[in-house]
Amino acid sequence: MTFLRNTWYVAAWDHEVAHDALFQRTLLNESVLFFRDDAGKVQAISNRCPHRFAPLHMGKRVSNGVQCPYHGLQFDGAGTCTGNPHGDGRIPAAASVKSYPVIEKYSAIWIWMGDPAREDEASIPDFSCMDPEHAWVGKRYLHARANYVLETDNIMDLSHIQYLHPTTLGSDTVSDAITSVKQEGHTVYSNRQTVAEIMPDYLYTAMGFPHGLPVDRWVDVRWDAPANMLLDAGAVATGGARSDGRSFMLPHLFTPETDKTTHYWFAFCMPKALGEFGKQVVEEQVEGLSVPFTNEDLPMLEAQQRMMGDAEFWSLKPVLLPGDAGAIRARRVLDGLIANEQKEALQPAPAL
Repeated sequence: MTFLRNTWYVAAWDHEVAHDALFQRTLLNESVLFFRDDAGKVQAISNRCPHRFAPLHMGKRVSNGVQCPYHGLQFDGAGTCTGNPHGDGRIPAAASVKSYPVIEKYSAIWIWMGDPAREDEASIPDFSCMDPEHAWVGKRYLHARANYVLETDNIMDLSHIQYLHPTTLGSDTVSDAITSVKQEGHTVYSNRQTVAEIMPDYLYTAMGFPHGLPVDRWVDVRWDAPANMLLDAGAVATGGARSDGRSFMLPHLFTPETDKTTHYWFAFCMPKALGEFGKQVVEEQVEGLSVPFTNEDLPMLEAQQRMMGDAEFWSLKPVLLPGDAGAIRARRVLDGLIANEQKEALQPAPAL
């Protein structure tokens, strides 16, 4: 598996990297160590000590850095060795570890795993609905034993909710939805609209509609590479304008751990302007959504991965249905970005 490198990936929720603690996570097949410096800023470095390859996360937090648990070398957030307790204390020239640009934004910690000279904060997709200054954000994490692009397929093609989530998120009319796909730059939108739908009881309760009321329901998905999606999910009494309905913003953020395993963060957001009511809704709904995501989506995705084995997706010649349009468009965009990145890497360096 070749991953897109020059892009931002979610590495953790902001609260996962605590002060005075070390936090390790494998991302894109690389073990990365996260910690906060003395000013509270998140730092990310390779988790492997260059001396005897011990995992640094087993060490301890020291001022503005970490101390290796094996022989005591110390490293700061730039990956520079700052302390050698042996001999005359001279630091070997090769005693350094890789460091990664990181940004704490939208309730999450984002990491850039490509060329540091190319990192650009402005290229992080807009997830301002998760801004903790202005929103109540219910946050959850799942670990999936499946490739991260299968996760994209799952969200971009929501026709499956009629069959995989019949009592929680789907209904008998999902397959009759009006769908559309559009692309703006490298961003892909997959939109789904049902008309006069009778939803599962869970959704009537979640949205505050009378049970059994026919509604026009929409789920609009925005995808940005490599696998960051924002869902605008809502409904209105049939025939009404969207502005008269109720909708929620639901981020779904995926980062490959390995070729066949994925980190999955999802959230439910409400404006803080709604006060304690909004906070209560967030707490209730993020728990409710955890059920179909954990008990229905996750087992299916992992079963898909087992059936695919080591085969590459396109080599299996997948049969395509109309609902696949958004997912396939996203795959094509991602494949193109990776191919361009590989092509750039093969270009000869300019002559001095």
